[in-house]
Amino acid sequence: MHALLRAPAPQPDGGDQLAGDGRRTATAAVVLRTILDHGPVARSTVARLTGLSAAAVSRQSTELADLGLIRERPVRRPRPAIGRPHVPVDIDTRSHLVGGIHIALRHTTLVLMDLRGRVLAEQRIPHRDRAAQAVLADAGDRMAAFLDEHTCGRRPLGVGLASGGWIDPARGVVVRHTQLGWRDVPAQAVLEGRLGLPVRVESHSRALARAEQLMGSHRTRARMSLVHLFVGNVVDAAIVTGGIVHHGPRSAAGDVSHLPVGSGPTLAGGRCPCGRTGCFQATVAEQALAEHAAGTGLLREARFPDVLAALEADEPWAVALFRERARLVGRAVALLLDVINPEILVVAEAGITRRPELLDDLHTEVAERAHVAADPRRTVVASSFGTRTLGVAAGSIVLHEAYARPLEIGPPPART
Repeated sequence: MHALLRAPAPQPDGGDQLAGDGRRTATAAVVLRTILDHGPVARSTVARLTGLSAAAVSRQSTELADLGLIRERPVRRPRPAIGRPHVPVDIDTRSHLVGGIHIALRHTTLVLMDLRGRVLAEQRIPHRDRAAQAVLADAGDRMAAFLDEHTCGRRPLGVGLASGGWIDPARGVVVRHTQLGWRDVPAQAVLEGRLGLPVRVESHSRALARAEQLMGSHRTRARMSLVHLFVGNVVDAAIVTGGIVHHGPRSAAGDVSHLPVGSGPTLAGGRCPCGRTGCFQATVAEQALAEHAAGTGLLREARFPDVLAALEADEPWAVALFRERARLVGRAVALLLDVINPEILVVAEAGITRRPELLDDLHTEVAERAHVAADPRRTVVASSFGTRTLGVAAGSIVLHEAYARPLEIGPPPART
């Protein structure tokens, strides 16, 4: 396979690290992002929205069109008009796509997305063996076949790998994933060797924070200050300040698994690997809910998908369990709001995704505990991506890079 994305690996500070004409790169990125946000849109409107000159917008539009990133979208005029018509431009979703691999505790999710972040194809693969080499080899082989089946003439820009745990994108390494038992796994190198494509690696919370900025709802898009909280078997967070995702030394920022949230009436929280009780992840992890349901005879096996199915079936015990989980998550949210005070905090949690009214329980807990959130209903929102959150996390890693450095994308394949 031949990829088009030739940008360097993303830097922890999120800055533009390209040599050469950085201003030209930045201008192209601004024009492309404005077209993403407002397209189809006239070039004159892009100039007005960005403050760039009409000549600069026209020049960059031509270059972006040559790269297959935007295209003209002629509109039918109701009647003849005087002067040259304003032909709008829009993101070209016909030429390129991005791939994504999300690795969870029990399965891998594959996804293909177009340049607007729309999911074109998605597949979930249960782990046959949780060892790093086995999971990555299987994911690489499945993604290669997935691309062959679904590209439909589009060319892949690259593949993003997202997961929980401690991820170092600068080195392309999964430093630590406690639940999977992974340490210092060179995931980027392994997958690039199997796919022959550029691979970028990032934590799912940081990837989702960028996805919210790039293509989220009107409440999260283009936010300069944002926290993204992911609650699954792994709980972790991403912090955005000044529009840039914070990584910290060795990209270790975002570990919230040991925030003290105590316990609820049912979810008492087992002993955390750190030796304490009441830690956030040990109390609210998906497996903790499943083990509670099985241990009390509500389920025959400790399987979280069965807990979710009971919620969707409106089983009272499952609704009560997820309401309690939402309140416990609210305690962690209150702590994050008080410490970071972001414009917006996004929560990705399976129960809220399926039953949005559970967010009310979380809001109630935040209102009781936070000191800086005057109106939690305006500050704390659900993920923009619903049940496709995991796949979007992975695909958005490469999308973010493409929109940040569009001039590093080669020309599109020739059309026949």
